[in-house]
Amino acid sequence: MMSDSGRSDPTPPSDPSKPSIPISYPIQTLEDLDSRTYFTSFHYPFNKSSVPLRPNSGLAQRPRILVCHDMQGGYVDDKWVQGGDNSGAYAIWHWYLIDAFVYFSHYLVTLPPPCWTNTAHRHGVKVLGTFITEGDEGTTVCNKLLSTKESAHKYAERLAELAVALGFDGWLLNMEVNLDISQIPNLKEFVSHLTQTMHSSVPGSLVIWYDSVTIDGTISYQNQLNEQNKPFFDICDGIFANYWWEEDYPKQSAKVAGNRKFDVYMGIDVFGRGTYGGGQWNTNVALDAIKKGDVSAAIYAPGWVYETKQAPDFQTAQNRWWGLVEKSWGIDQNYPKSLPFYSNFDQGHGNHISVDGTQVLSTQWNNISLQTFQPFLEYVDDSASKTIEVHVDFKEASYSGGGNLTFRGTLEAKATFSTRLFLGQLLMGSIPLHFIYSVKSEGNSRVGLYLEFSSEIEGKKKLFLAPQGTNRFLSELVEVIVPHQLTTPDDAPGWIIQEVSMAMHGYTLTEIHAVCYNEQPGNTNAAEYFAVLGHIKISTSDKNTEFPPSTSWIVDGQDVEWGGSQGSKTLSLKISWKLKEGKSPPYPRYNIYVEKLTKQSIRIPGRKAEGVREYTGVAHVETFYVSQLVIPSGTSSLKFMIQVCDVDGGSQKLDDAPFFQLNV
Repeated sequence: MMSDSGRSDPTPPSDPSKPSIPISYPIQTLEDLDSRTYFTSFHYPFNKSSVPLRPNSGLAQRPRILVCHDMQGGYVDDKWVQGGDNSGAYAIWHWYLIDAFVYFSHYLVTLPPPCWTNTAHRHGVKVLGTFITEGDEGTTVCNKLLSTKESAHKYAERLAELAVALGFDGWLLNMEVNLDISQIPNLKEFVSHLTQTMHSSVPGSLVIWYDSVTIDGTISYQNQLNEQNKPFFDICDGIFANYWWEEDYPKQSAKVAGNRKFDVYMGIDVFGRGTYGGGQWNTNVALDAIKKGDVSAAIYAPGWVYETKQAPDFQTAQNRWWGLVEKSWGIDQNYPKSLPFYSNFDQGHGNHISVDGTQVLSTQWNNISLQTFQPFLEYVDDSASKTIEVHVDFKEASYSGGGNLTFRGTLEAKATFSTRLFLGQLLMGSIPLHFIYSVKSEGNSRVGLYLEFSSEIEGKKKLFLAPQGTNRFLSELVEVIVPHQLTTPDDAPGWIIQEVSMAMHGYTLTEIHAVCYNEQPGNTNAAEYFAVLGHIKISTSDKNTEFPPSTSWIVDGQDVEWGGSQGSKTLSLKISWKLKEGKSPPYPRYNIYVEKLTKQSIRIPGRKAEGVREYTGVAHVETFYVSQLVIPSGTSSLKFMIQVCDVDGGSQKLDDAPFFQLNV
């Protein structure tokens, strides 16, 4: 498999057992894989994904899309487990077009950074690491790996163990060296044992074979499924066919695969390099041919859009490119599917972070783990045809996280503008549902939510959630529900939080749209329109999450290291926390704050000591590394607060949060 352009160097730290800023990195030798040294690394606990795949997330019996992410050798901005400081970092946000995601690099064992696994799982997408052998080094590896049946089994078990421990869903196998034909039986043992071990330890896991080595041991890209590579396909979950196929190869492959035709993934190199249709802005040409052949597609290196700096900017070019994929292929994932459902439109990078309408960070950052459910915004090539521009925005103030959905343009007095947000499959039970959403707008600009439900017995039902006086432009087929306005926190000026409760037993929620309109226009001319949607939450309870109080937690500080000189100190340490009793509930996120207390603030009698609470970062596991925190002179103690956050976007009050206090 070819690499794309520039390459970073994700070598592990010189001594992975020593405390340092947590990073993701690959395993580079068979010896390191065998000795399991990765599990004794300081970085290991930080690299576990914390978002499980939804139960019953089997692959659908239809043509699928696998995306293979190979960018600059891997482990670039995404290697910083606790997040980096590049707001222009690469991310994918069109998860509704993807079934499986492979994290690829040219190191022996590529372990997906947890940010990709967390976000992909949230959207129902499986994540695979890569095992690759290439060049002279690859030959040496294969000679050892395939020396005996026992050896093949042992290394398969080592790989399965890593996937289980780190929480991802399987492996892409890329054996890109010529082998002796006598090694093929043990190669088949390796593939078969890895597949079986993965299946028994991670239900729904996948092992996919890359089309390189044939059954006689030579590297010979077949560019399709045929008798030369089918013996490997037969003992794993699928084949990734090389890119140089011709128009009739997908159909021929489907014939060879029989009832497993959707397990054939025809490769498309987005960089072009000999790929059918030429890749790049013509990737959809290959997708159309694959769909016609009724097999699946493997899109390799979609980071082409980012790496080649496609005009006019990454955000626009990315939306346009994936828009072509959607037009050709259609949508693969639906959400909301289960409750609670929460989106703050965060793409995992930005220029600020807010919590409940209050900005807590005003610097650049990136952390793909922070992506929530992404809206299904349709890309329209001709923007002049749209009266309102809709985009995920990082500049406007956010209600939560670092993004929001901004609607900007002009709107005729009695006109409305609608755009889809989500396409769901949420079966409604007998308990009423609560829809909560936050809005900020200027002048007469208003935004409401339009919901579509379907029932086999009752047919379709349409509801419009918006304040009074909005039914003037809606047909009788749509029922208007007036939301109840919730009290907004004092430090969230301008935000209005709306809530609606509804019982729709037996219906399935299939569509959520945003509708823009002007409230009671005084004239009939077109008016400037501006509104922001901050978040949407759907749950079965109108109560806020009850978090365990700080006394329920054990918090510990380790690896404390002081530094600095001339009156200015720095501190590095690892903070860990867990609930005292039983297993921890799976909280997806913890915001970390620090309060720097001075001797004066402690001495005031009758008052609680309190300094300024600074947002320090975010953890997705129950441990966080503070690196070189600057401590002003006169600071007598530090209080690190761990704000527990729930899947529905709720966050614990800081006064109730678990904390770790340290004297300076």
